[in-house]
Amino acid sequence: MTADDRKAALPAGLRLLPGRFDRAAQETLREVIRAIAAEAPFYRPAMPWTGKPFSVRMTNCGSLGWVADKDGYRYQPLHPTTGRPWPAIPAMLLDLWQEVADFPDSPEACLVNFYAPEARMSLHRDGDEAERAAPVVSVSLGDSCLFRVGGPDRSDPTRSFRLSSGDVVVLGGAAREAYHGVDRIYPGTSTLLSQGGRINLTLRRVTKAG
Repeated sequence: MTADDRKAALPAGLRLLPGRFDRAAQETLREVIRAIAAEAPFYRPAMPWTGKPFSVRMTNCGSLGWVADKDGYRYQPLHPTTGRPWPAIPAMLLDLWQEVADFPDSPEACLVNFYAPEARMSLHRDGDEAERAAPVVSVSLGDSCLFRVGGPDRSDPTRSFRLSSGDVVVLGGAAREAYHGVDRIYPGTSTLLSQGGRINLTLRRVTKAG
């Protein structure tokens, strides 16, 4: 499927920017994420109440970070295992937000998810943010994935398309309330990460201005 074909199949409010980050920019982002992970190590979140671990590993940057554990889903200012504040959101991601978000306030959280080859993300809707008018801006790095998106109800029909390293997705408008997930990783489709896998960065505005 070509980039134009992918764009034509998108639901209202979802924008795809194929190859928004070229290889040099991807390598810069990779090193920035390594520095973030050195300060705020990756950890494995768990499903509320059941305690079942996610298949992805996670960290955050920004004034707030999203966490999941037996007590529920929430944003908090401190890393759940180190107890230290999250690192700042990198300037190049803030620049991306200014370019594509069409929203006056800055993001407060950037989730950093690492997908090993066997990792998945089930259909879900990003609903823990008080500010729902702001989009979610997503960056893919490393191996390609099969991304699936539906509608505001879990039972709505879904469509799938492939995301490659450097692609950016903006979930805004009606798509801000859409269920979405990652069905599979395609190992060996990128040489960006030396040990393979995929990194996904998602920028979010959490609180309402003022």
